[in-house]
Amino acid sequence: ERRERKRKLSKEMAEKATRELEKMQLKEKADIKYKEWLEKKRAEEAEKKKKEKEKEKERVAELQEKRTRSEKIFKEWLQNARNKPQPLNGYGFPHGRSAGLYVQYRNME
Repeated sequence: ERRERKRKLSKEMAEKATRELEKMQLKEKADIKYKEWLEKKRAEEAEKKKKEKEKEKERVAELQEKRTRSEKIFKEWLQNARNKPQPLNGYGFPHGRSAGLYVQYRNME
């Protein structure tokens, strides 16, 4: 009986040790998988940030190019506007008054 009990006890201890070893191995595998996943996520995040920075640089460059082009066009327009003949008065009418229908209608009253 003693031997039987001793054998049973040692068998239980061996099984327990085996289960503990399996648990530790599973935990190690899980840790490795988690570290790999975390590293992958960090790399993806870094790549995403890099792409966002590149897009921002492109956007800023586009805006700068647009501003430069606009300034150039404005300067050209300003130069051309100086060369255009100016009207005799602000309204474009001879002697500052309309000589059209309004004057005739007013004379009829």
